Amino acid sequence: MCLRLRRECRPPDLLNAKIYTGPIPAEREGELAMGVGRSEASPLSGPVGQGLNTTQNSQRPSACCFCWCCCCSCSCLTIRNEDERRRHRRKRISQDNKMETIPNCEACSTKPSVEEMQLWSQSFDKLMRNPAGRNVFREFLRTEYSEENMLFWLACEDLKQEINKNIIEEKVRSIYEDYISILSPKEVSLDARVREVINRKLQDPTPQTFEDAQLQIYTLMHRDSYPRFLSSTIYKSLFHGNSRSSSES
Repeated sequence: MCLRLRRECRPPDLLNAKIYTGPIPAEREGELAMGVGRSEASPLSGPVGQGLNTTQNSQRPSACCFCWCCCCSCSCLTIRNEDERRRHRRKRISQDNKMETIPNCEACSTKPSVEEMQLWSQSFDKLMRNPAGRNVFREFLRTEYSEENMLFWLACEDLKQEINKNIIEEKVRSIYEDYISILSPKEVSLDARVREVINRKLQDPTPQTFEDAQLQIYTLMHRDSYPRFLSSTIYKSLFHGNSRSSSES
């Protein structure tokens, strides 16, 4: 009697429903594996869902310095952004080959000596002051798909030497389109504060329009790329090759 009453109390749709025990379609199986079924429009988007999101956000990984806000403009976050941007650029540039040809390197009168290369390892400043050092470092940056950092820095150095107002305006516009615009494939990684400074200075272009941006990119290359350069095959092979040549002669 109890079983009969229990069965009669069930909703009609459950009485007539059939349980599907066949294989899961491939597309549905992929959705389940990736969690696609949980969209932002799910019931968790209400007050309870907001609580979960807040909890997840509060468990954000600690920053690598004493900055805890996500809008921080410190160089630590800039370096992490640069790593992410480099991964995306690697995919795009590997399909389009290299961004530019290496013959655009600066003119160097002689091959760098062992003494010069030892100075490169002492400080990043000494490396960047040496034309041959900049060329070798730029070649290394090409292997990491971040050559635009050196190209931007060189363009800013060239702009600083200009005194003609019309040429200054032309070069400022060219640098902005090549390295600052988000539409450019050679865009460098700058934080929001520096971009705001650039936008203000564009109203009256000068040789120092990109001064803050150049300093940030210089710091980025120093902290992010320079340590890897010193341990790279490009630097070590050139250094050892020059050492053997000098010892034989």
